[in-house]
Amino acid sequence: MDDNHRSNLSLEDMDRQSMFHGYTSIAQHETDGPFILDKGKGIVITDQHGEEYVDAVAGLWCVNLGWGRREVIDAITAQLEKLSYYHNFTSISNEPAIRLADRVLRLAPLNMSKVFFGNSGSDANDTNVKLVWYYNNILGRPEKKKILSRELAYHGVTIGAGSLTGLPMVHKHFDLPIANVIHVEKPDHYWNAAKGQSEAEYAKDLAEKLDARIQAEGPETVAAFIAEPIMGAGGVVVPPEGYFAEIQQVLKKHDVLMLVDEVICGFGRLGEWFGCDVFGIEPDIMTVAKGLTNGYIPMSGSLVGDKVWDVLESSSAEIGAFGHGFTYSAHPVAAAAGMAVLDVMERENIVEHVADVGAYFQAQLREKFLPHPLIGDVRGVGLMAAVEPVADKSAPMAFDPGLKLGPRLAKLCLEEGMIVRALFQSTAIGFSPPLIVTKAQIDDIIARFAAALARWEKEIIAEGHWKG
Repeated sequence: MDDNHRSNLSLEDMDRQSMFHGYTSIAQHETDGPFILDKGKGIVITDQHGEEYVDAVAGLWCVNLGWGRREVIDAITAQLEKLSYYHNFTSISNEPAIRLADRVLRLAPLNMSKVFFGNSGSDANDTNVKLVWYYNNILGRPEKKKILSRELAYHGVTIGAGSLTGLPMVHKHFDLPIANVIHVEKPDHYWNAAKGQSEAEYAKDLAEKLDARIQAEGPETVAAFIAEPIMGAGGVVVPPEGYFAEIQQVLKKHDVLMLVDEVICGFGRLGEWFGCDVFGIEPDIMTVAKGLTNGYIPMSGSLVGDKVWDVLESSSAEIGAFGHGFTYSAHPVAAAAGMAVLDVMERENIVEHVADVGAYFQAQLREKFLPHPLIGDVRGVGLMAAVEPVADKSAPMAFDPGLKLGPRLAKLCLEEGMIVRALFQSTAIGFSPPLIVTKAQIDDIIARFAAALARWEKEIIAEGHWKG
């Protein structure tokens, strides 16, 4: 296509011609075109036509402080004028990154020792896989390389992180997962527990299954177990009571490292600084991203615990330089954004605010939707939640995923002026509003969802998907 013709295209057509969108059906995009956003303020996004939408998912679980935060914008601008970039190879550093690493470690679990900065949760989890393998090679255990993840887990989409992710669509046609990645049962009490089995009993059962799997694989071959405190994109799956305590006993028994992916849960979303604080998890390596910079500039971090760091440090003189790093690791502008985000969070008591409004959010969701004949489960902690419609509430029985009823419900929410997330492999709708959300705004979110749900119910009854 010649340049003159391109210049006459609408934005929608130019997008079709030029953009390659992630997690998007190419065929459907060519037909429907893009949803183009123009600006944002607070928890509201405005599209190119001036229509406003309450963003009930904070972008992609990440714009925790909302749009237009002047403190963060000013910090980014000031750092651009001072030192816009430098790498951190060969001991080179910069003040914002140094101070951010120190500050994150002071907020993190006490056994965390160092921060390796990256650019996304995906590359951080790739870093963590390499660290696990590096660690065991140094210890003279070259066979101890297998990493256990969970069905429907989400840990990213690069080759390593995409393998850890437990979603079929991330594996199919990409030749994933790679060798040495194994998926075990997700801790979903609603769908997977035996009838009448308590959460504590189910947690113990999962731990016993994990123990048996490690024994079957050979403990000398299993290196690490990775988990989100609450599974995000895979369904907002809240672990059953006692789950992590039971799991960690098994891991310690077999000298298997605990990797915790805090990309979504970290920095206040659950009403504590980290999901580890909520569930009593003791990580050996911890992944952070998203809320670290409010989504304004890409940045991630791999927090390395004492157990792993001590081995890396003790072997360094013999091995030489650590052969891993990224061009944009410890980027000074991203680090300045992170420092400004933490300033706002501490000054405005954001974590305490989430504990308060999050409890209100969870209570209102359950009160409004659990009695509904179509809603099988409402789950979540803090400002992270899912509402899951089911075909039969008494069984329970899921809707046929092929009907794509979740995305249809999400589209109706959009028509009601609200952005939500249709979660993978289910009909569940995910909510993760910015952490600055007020109780009045929560009421508005619930009202908009109720209106969309009522329209959706009429549609599926009319189409014969549900008898009502």
